[in-house]
Amino acid sequence: MSLHPLLRWRMAKAERGETGYAALRRFASERRAEADAVLARIAADGPLAAADFENGASRSGWWEWSHTKHALEYLFWAGRITTATRRGSFTRLYDLTERVIPADILALPTPDATTAQRMLIERSARALGVATAADLRDYFRLKPGEGDPAIASLVDEGVLEPVKVSGWSQKAWLHREAANPRPIRGAALLAPFDPLVWERSRTERLFGFRYRIEIYVPQPLRTHGYYVLPFLLDEALVARVDLKADRQAGLLRAHRVTLERNAPPDTCERLLLELERMATWLDLDGVLVGDTVMAD
Repeated sequence: MSLHPLLRWRMAKAERGETGYAALRRFASERRAEADAVLARIAADGPLAAADFENGASRSGWWEWSHTKHALEYLFWAGRITTATRRGSFTRLYDLTERVIPADILALPTPDATTAQRMLIERSARALGVATAADLRDYFRLKPGEGDPAIASLVDEGVLEPVKVSGWSQKAWLHREAANPRPIRGAALLAPFDPLVWERSRTERLFGFRYRIEIYVPQPLRTHGYYVLPFLLDEALVARVDLKADRQAGLLRAHRVTLERNAPPDTCERLLLELERMATWLDLDGVLVGDTVMAD
């Protein structure tokens, strides 16, 4: 919540129609009355989903957004509405920002854009440890013109220190207060959008692990499977698993397990424990593991 003031400059740009895709930007000008009408409906009726504006009209796909959905997204980007709950797994329920964000957060002063961007980059550096300029910008989705001056300012002040990383061709920086982290032992199956693998090029630089989600790739062209989760073991990404929750059979099916070359001898044993844990919280009866192969 404390980040809210640091992102208000972005909301203000969206409200003025200076950012976002074309259909969204039009609601800042010629279609503003429609956006205002949607906002008034939410103010009067409380939290609403996009479908609540559609009078029962069905849509045939995720990407066929109605004019109302675009208006809602405009208001969302502009910070006029937000969401704290969902209907089912995916449907956002939008409400007025002042009815969701605590009043003490909304009362915090709003820094100017330059100050906010500098503070966001420093947050990025604290979170990432060693990072390239692209890493630092991507953490809060800053454009080069927004992030690079902030990086330069923090370098000039000694907050960011230049470092060299073996195997990296890019310049890198470290926050001056960064501590040498303790060794970590643990295991986890990572969702495709986990922060550790979200920025694919950083994941590849840090772990030597090239990861792509293949649900949109035709089956004959897939390398590792349909819904593949990376497996984090201690401090390395050592495997990937193509998983499916087979509700009818009551099984968590690991169609294919691909081991990385750096996978330790106990990888399969520890992976099975994590799969069994996942099956338990999915209310499945057991795990069925298919082929186990070594990465090329």
